[in-house]
Formats: sequence, structure tokens, C-alpha cells
Amino acid sequence: MTRRSRDASNDTAATLSGGGTINDIARLAGVSKKTVSRVINRSPLVQQDTREKIEALIREVGYVPDPMARGLAFRKSFLIGMVYDNPNAQYIVNMQEGALAGLRGSGFELVVHPCDSKSEDYIAGVRHFVVQQRLYGVILVPRVSEDSALVEMLNQVGCRYARIAAVSLDEPARMIATNDRLGAVEVANYLESLGHRNIGLITGPQRYLSTRERSTGFLQALSKRGIELPATHIVEGGYTFESGVACAERLLALEPRPTAIFTLNDEMAAGVYKTAFKMGLSIPDHLSVVGFDDSPMASRLWPSLSSVRLPIRDMGAFAAAMLLANEGDARAAPLIAPHLVVRESCQSPR
Repeated sequence: MTRRSRDASNDTAATLSGGGTINDIARLAGVSKKTVSRVINRSPLVQQDTREKIEALIREVGYVPDPMARGLAFRKSFLIGMVYDNPNAQYIVNMQEGALAGLRGSGFELVVHPCDSKSEDYIAGVRHFVVQQRLYGVILVPRVSEDSALVEMLNQVGCRYARIAAVSLDEPARMIATNDRLGAVEVANYLESLGHRNIGLITGPQRYLSTRERSTGFLQALSKRGIELPATHIVEGGYTFESGVACAERLLALEPRPTAIFTLNDEMAAGVYKTAFKMGLSIPDHLSVVGFDDSPMASRLWPSLSSVRLPIRDMGAFAAAMLLANEGDARAAPLIAPHLVVRESCQSPR
């Protein structure tokens, strides 16, 4: 290339800075569009000097490959889906942040699909999402991760997946088990060690596996310590702030009222705080409260909330890594062991 042609190329690159197309890159580099595509997709079939020239132009122009266009050209998508039916917005945000961190630098993008798993046609809706977007893989978040019919559909359409659930439901290379029961056992032991025996429990919806695992672990651990909760002290919530308020109103109307309440997520614990405040009850002087998930909310409440920590962001990153791994390199996720983070919301009963 002559000096005059190089100057012209530089002028054109400056004009295209912040945009441009793959055709522009090919024209500036004096190569074919196919060669540029090979560089973008890290093909070894490009000479080193040509690769360096194209990569320099891509940086200078600010060209960003379109994931859908790449998928069409290479007969696979560069999109990862996240499918969820979960009323806890903070849980989903944390999961998305983890998945995005796991995909960073890979060339893959994340697309999300909220759904209503109580709807009769929700699996058909997920199938349409997967096929229409030509997804490379899907992260399944509780509660949809527990649905065997959904997993069967993904196998039928040939879409890889990673499941996140309270217990193992699949082969290790596709499964992240959060072992929720262990965290609930720790809460039971902690409250009993403080001297609480009149305890209330606010569960999530019974159709959630996490609800059943957390509730069973808590109640069984209390039973081993000689504490049996009456049915009046166990109230089903909806994993939402509003349900926490309503359930706390029922529990705190009991005579005698519970000296401690365990809620199966932090959103409902915040609802308990509101009800206690309205009733003139001080936490932890009159009522001890423990949550689950250890969301950012736990440390922001006053007094700060004791809560079982689940590494939700890490779980999202693990799931993304599972999907990006080659079939022969797929590995099980690290063991997840939830544990209680003790803060200021609990003390011995008066």
C-alpha cells in the first residue's frame, strides 16, 4: 500500500470512527468480508500481519459485531437466554449481573424472558423464545428450573441449558444446587441457642422447591431441639414485601406473639419490619427477625438483618460458564454452602 493510499485509508477510518460495518472494515483493510469475519471469530486461517491490521481497524473504527448477524453467518447464535418466573426482583437482578460477568469478553450477549409458570402455555412461550432468538443456551432460574417438562422441551429443540435449584435435579454439568436446607438448619439452631421457643415461620409459595427445602430443614432442626411449631405459627407468603407485611400481621396478632420470625427471603423480612414498626414493636428488643438470600437489602435495613447468604451473583456466573464450556470440558459447579450472616436483628427473648 502506497503512502497516499494509507493516508486515504486513515482519513476514511477517522470518518467512520464510532460506527462502520464489516464491509467498511474489509474495504479499508483491502481484504474480503470473509477474512474480516474469520478475524472476528478468531479463526486460525488468517495470517498474523493481516489479523493485526484488521484488529487495529476494528478498534479505530469502533466496529461492534452484531450477535444476530454472527449467528446467521455461522449457523449458531451468540445469545444466551435467562428464563425466570420469580417475584423477587432483587434476586433476578443479582442473577443477571452474575451471568453478564460470566459472559464478559466471550462475544455472547444475555437476553431475558420472564414468564408465568402457572400459565398453561408457558412452555410453548419459552419454546418460541428459544427458537425465534436461536439461542445458544439457556439459564433456568427457580422456579422454572424445577420443571422437568420445560427441560424435556429444551432437549427436544437441541438447546443446551444450565439449571439452578435448591437441590440437584440433573447431571452435574448442567446443575447448580444451592443446598437451601443447610442454611435453614443453621437459622433454627441459632434462634434456639438464643433461647427462642415461640417462633413464627413465613414460607414462600409451596409450589417452589426452595420453600419446601427451607421449611423442612428449619422445622426438622427445631424438632431435634424439642421445639414443634403449631400450624398457627406457619404462614404461607409469596416471596414479596407485601406478603411479608400480611403474614407478619397474622403472626404478631397471636397471644402470646412469637418472639422470633424466620422468613424464607429478605423481601418478606422487610415486610415484617414494617408491621412491627406499625405495632410499636422494636427489633430486636421485642422481636427477632431472620431472612434468607442475604440480598443488599439485608445490610441496609435498620437494624441490619441477619440472613442466610446465597452467592446469587456467583451462581449466575457459574451458569454462564457452564453454557460456554465445550462439551468435553464441562465441569460441575463448585459446591454451594449457604451460611447465616449474623447482624443486629436478633437477640435473646425478654
